[in-house]
Amino acid sequence: MTIQTKIAAPPQGWDRRGLPGWTYHSPALLELEKEHVFRRSWQLACHVSDLPTPGSYITLDIVGERALVLRGQDGAIRAFHNICKHRGSRLVADEKGACRNALVCPFHGWVYNLDGTLRGPARPDTFPPLDKREFGLSEIDCEVWLGFVFIRFAAGDQPAVADLMAPYHEQLAHYRTDTAVPVGKLWTQTSPVNWKSVRDVDNEGYHVAMAHPALQDLYGSTYYDEPFVDGVCRSFATYNPHAGRRWSVRNYVKLSKNSIGLPETLEKAWIYYGLFPNNVIAVTPEAIQFYQEFPLSTGETLLRGAVYRYPEEDRRQRLARYLAARIDRDTMAEDVQLTVWSNEAMASKSFSSFFLSDLEYGVRTHHDHLRRALPVMTLDAAPAESEMETVNAALRLAPSAPLP
Repeated sequence: MTIQTKIAAPPQGWDRRGLPGWTYHSPALLELEKEHVFRRSWQLACHVSDLPTPGSYITLDIVGERALVLRGQDGAIRAFHNICKHRGSRLVADEKGACRNALVCPFHGWVYNLDGTLRGPARPDTFPPLDKREFGLSEIDCEVWLGFVFIRFAAGDQPAVADLMAPYHEQLAHYRTDTAVPVGKLWTQTSPVNWKSVRDVDNEGYHVAMAHPALQDLYGSTYYDEPFVDGVCRSFATYNPHAGRRWSVRNYVKLSKNSIGLPETLEKAWIYYGLFPNNVIAVTPEAIQFYQEFPLSTGETLLRGAVYRYPEEDRRQRLARYLAARIDRDTMAEDVQLTVWSNEAMASKSFSSFFLSDLEYGVRTHHDHLRRALPVMTLDAAPAESEMETVNAALRLAPSAPLP
């Protein structure tokens, strides 16, 4: 299989500016982002192995919504709003767990079947007859693709996940992602930045040589980014022939091996697949992971992710995975600091705009996807907060114009 970039180089004369600084600290814009970007886009909730048996569930609180992802008695995975139809109480309080054959609301004791239908209210004699489906849990779009469980709170322009990720299906299928099992728990942490600053750093590898000594040792000049096209992107690197200056890299390269039948082009590769607006699936010969970010406010972001391994992992693979995790841990800490430094500038009057390298074209294409979703982000100057929604709606109705 040949590894082929979708776009070899940015177009001639491309606009090297990024989003204007005001888009990183506008509360009114953030509300539009929640509605038009996050709620209407697919979000990676978990992996099927996080829901191993009927009654297994995870919950996910993001952008003002509460989701419950649940495996039913029939083995199917479904997603619901984590809201009781009686008074709106949170139906399931834990982030992860399992129930026997029903969900019981902790407020008044309404009972729901694992397919979301209402089994019955407490004290049924105090209610008129209730339709089991009408008063069942409200379902959320849910799609399982190569073992990953995606949800979407509202209908949007994105096609099915399988259609979006079709360019990468053949390559990613080599990693047998549907057979993976969890390594520890789903993790979360917060960072004091706007969510876009996290994505800006993650969408380009120009900074790797300077900011990530372990990755630079591992990758060398083999790393490249593909831009966002139709909502997806990819970054690809193979092991540097001269890797090994750092202890973790030197020993990782020694231990890393192709034990799952990967083709030669992938047996020494680290690959990152991006799905707009905020999801990344990363694969190595030893492990699979996903990570993402969600806005908590204009200046605080929730980082979330999980790591998975192969069920037949041997000692050598386990050690290689441990060393890869050390490299990832250092890289993440370095990236968090970079996002803080970058985000600080967005509120400064001395910072006018980005001026992007050809190696940062992925940042530009992600910004272009945001501009298409929210054309108000094409404006260099911020509208009044009270007029943000109105201005954006008017721009959506205006004849399409080239992005700046």
